[in-house]
Amino acid sequence: MKHELDVVVVGAGGAGLYAALEASRNKKVKNIAVVSKLFPVRSHTGAAQGGIGAALGNLEEDKPEWHAFDTVKGGDYLVDQQAAMILANEAVDSVYDLEHNGLPFNRTEEGKIDQRRFGGHTRNFGEAAVRRSCYAADRTGHMILQTLYQQCIKNKVAFFNEFHLLDVLIDGNTCQGIVAYDLATGELHTFHAKAVLLATGGFGRMFRITSNAFANTGDGPAVLAQQGLPLEDMEFFQFHPTGIRGMGILITEGVRGEGGILRNCDGERFMERYAPTLLDLAPRDMIARAITTEILNGKGILKKPQGDDYVHLDTTHLGKEVLEKKLPDITEFCRTYQDIDPITTPIPVQPTAHYGMGGIPTDVNGQVFGDTKGTIVEGLYAAGECACVSVHGANRLGTNSLVDLIVFGKRAGSSVASFAAGAQHQPIPVNADDRAKKRIIDLSNSSSNVKQDVLRKKMRDTMMDGVGIFRNGNDMADAIETIKELREDAKDLSVSDANAKYNTELMDTMELKNLLDLSLITAVSAHNRQESRGAHAREDFPDRDDANFLKHTYASLNKDEVRLEYKSVDTSIWEPKPRKY
Repeated sequence: MKHELDVVVVGAGGAGLYAALEASRNKKVKNIAVVSKLFPVRSHTGAAQGGIGAALGNLEEDKPEWHAFDTVKGGDYLVDQQAAMILANEAVDSVYDLEHNGLPFNRTEEGKIDQRRFGGHTRNFGEAAVRRSCYAADRTGHMILQTLYQQCIKNKVAFFNEFHLLDVLIDGNTCQGIVAYDLATGELHTFHAKAVLLATGGFGRMFRITSNAFANTGDGPAVLAQQGLPLEDMEFFQFHPTGIRGMGILITEGVRGEGGILRNCDGERFMERYAPTLLDLAPRDMIARAITTEILNGKGILKKPQGDDYVHLDTTHLGKEVLEKKLPDITEFCRTYQDIDPITTPIPVQPTAHYGMGGIPTDVNGQVFGDTKGTIVEGLYAAGECACVSVHGANRLGTNSLVDLIVFGKRAGSSVASFAAGAQHQPIPVNADDRAKKRIIDLSNSSSNVKQDVLRKKMRDTMMDGVGIFRNGNDMADAIETIKELREDAKDLSVSDANAKYNTELMDTMELKNLLDLSLITAVSAHNRQESRGAHAREDFPDRDDANFLKHTYASLNKDEVRLEYKSVDTSIWEPKPRKY
């Protein structure tokens, strides 16, 4: 089936919905569709709990410039600094735009948007923590989805739900549309479009313990990588310090923003030794490594140096009113999944794979770069976690994921609409879906006994153990070889389910292949960066090396090999300095 549209947005999370909403405000653009493999309000943005950072200054003095500096410093100076200034400056108006569209933020007694502290956010260039996170209890992401989806429906944006992206149609240097698989019918749909915007989210399911939803399989970046387009800074993957023990479900940083304290088996507030100024609100990479170090030193609650150990997040001093009014979902998560009441019992937590700082390289308007020279792929845009602007650098600050979604989702939506308003449909061949069709046929005709669940477990274990919180050259080299073997085995994967309707086995298999490609790119990029920076912590190269590695990695997949190039970082505002807290 074929559809002809002005703009196609792939992904219905915060970035995709904001982009579609912004594009729908351009009166010259008539046909806008969002293609999503989930019903929109089930998108993973809904898992973002604690808040969205913006220097509103509602409770104490704050400035966008301070927010930008924290973003650069938190990203260990791999952040493009002019992009960080855009992020911080436009966050203020974007938050008010969400408010005016109906988002129910928590309020101060004066009726202003309430704000709380979050890790790495400071006043006066690092002097002390500041209240910058705007929040709707601990359901901020969910409220953003509800608000934007309602506005998109109001503006007559079309939705194609439960459609899985299989291919992006690119001829030379021009994007012509996408091909997607309709899960309900098994049919392939070609969306012929003047412009395409990818907002497909993250790829944390490559790791064993992750906060990411099952749907976070990096479809957008993987499909582009399979066509030879580069991905940027894929070695930088953030481990959130506080996932629920054994499950990875997130315990928001907002708990620590309200005063929660991390403690080891001795009851010690151990962050006093690692970050004496910001303590439990230091950047996430520092806290994740601190927790892991405590465990390795036998200071976990189980007092063993390895395995499924954990520390405590102590909330017992916060009181019932704070927990049930400001953190109601977290309180229920603990009661449901751990059978504990955080009002009286500390929460068992351990680091969980959470967020990819890298992705599809774009400019500040969402236009996709096809190389390190800044060549634009005409008509192709990206925003959200699947994209790399780069405003997160080597480590993203808490709340900045939602800031990224609304600021650059909005900018990309405006940009894609302006492009589509002045563009013509580029002709596409009648058999534009042949490549996607062949992928399905090959899976259906294979008679191999290779099992996708076996490959998936091996991939997740390999990435967690070899390319996790602490890394070294030998382990990463072994991980690369293992992932290559898994990719080779995956060529023989078969799908036994012959049903056309809701063939989830087929979709799972295609998602696994996407994750294997991204795992290889991540491992190779990490192995080649011989330094420690942000979330990339190497035991064999423990120091940051600005002389050799103050640069962005561009990684291109060519069959079974990854080709690496580099691009300079914008350091036009602040000179890189050692990161201390």
